[in-house]
Amino acid sequence: MGKLVDGQWLTDEQLLAAEAKQYDGAKGRFQRGTAKFRNWITASGEPGPSGEGGFAAEAGRYHLYAAINCPWAHRTLIYRVIKQLEPLITLSLVAPLRNDQGWVFDRTQERFTDALYDASVLHELYVRADPAFTGRVTVPVLWDKQRETIVSTESAEIIRMFNTAFNEITGDRQDFYPDELATDIDELNDFIYANLNNGVYRTGFARTQEAYEEGVTDVFMALDTLEQRLSGQPFLLGDQITEADWRLFPTLMRFDVGYYSAFKCNRRPLRDYPHLFAYAESLYRYPGVAQTVDFDVYRRGYHSRSPHRNPHGIVPVGPDLDLLPKAI
Repeated sequence: MGKLVDGQWLTDEQLLAAEAKQYDGAKGRFQRGTAKFRNWITASGEPGPSGEGGFAAEAGRYHLYAAINCPWAHRTLIYRVIKQLEPLITLSLVAPLRNDQGWVFDRTQERFTDALYDASVLHELYVRADPAFTGRVTVPVLWDKQRETIVSTESAEIIRMFNTAFNEITGDRQDFYPDELATDIDELNDFIYANLNNGVYRTGFARTQEAYEEGVTDVFMALDTLEQRLSGQPFLLGDQITEADWRLFPTLMRFDVGYYSAFKCNRRPLRDYPHLFAYAESLYRYPGVAQTVDFDVYRRGYHSRSPHRNPHGIVPVGPDLDLLPKAI
């Protein structure tokens, strides 16, 4: 999908040598990069755990850039809804398919236009924030309209900001990362990220049989483990919904319509896990969450034309999921 190098966009064809760095040599294992913008919005504007300070929680100051099909961005869309932040944090959605310019906007559809700068491509925002930026251009992007810069591109940290930073403004006291459960949540997050959130990508992007089998084994080990865990409780840590649930949810929503077929995670579909499927449905029906889900976008996105995974761009017609999907 291309990359910025010293503020200049290079397409994938220009980055063939660099692309090899994403893989573990001859083993063919996919390795995900890390976010480079890691500032925090805090209630007072004091610095957070990383980055610099000066990003105080204020109504109307921040703007979220996201993609419907990206599971990492999906987390932030969920929190924007469930923490009552829609009136405070404006939103722009990139088009659900990338091209050789990476994430792009589509000015022919109001839903996928840039409400701030009328940008045509997302990498324009990165260069606006840092004219010499080098790195991948990803979603989500949390943007500060006052300072005209990027606050953060790390979804795991953005949702923690959304969890607490604006509470005094919204009056919403829901806490999905309570202190007494923080250690348990962090341990679950690590397990779910390694084996499911990123595990499906290690499987789908593998370039050797060995790497594929490592990834798919981890995926189904994790699903089996979580199915057993949910056999006696409604959510991952008991009766209370936590951050761990919201981090798992986007992967589950994409599993049967995307990862099962496009990424060859096909030992069994999610709907064959009765406890996991019921759990996913209950999260889906949490107030406001259904509007962040779009199964048709997932189906088309994961089965888009790819020289390695789907050279003809054939999009399957199923499966049908009885979860009453709604678009944002």
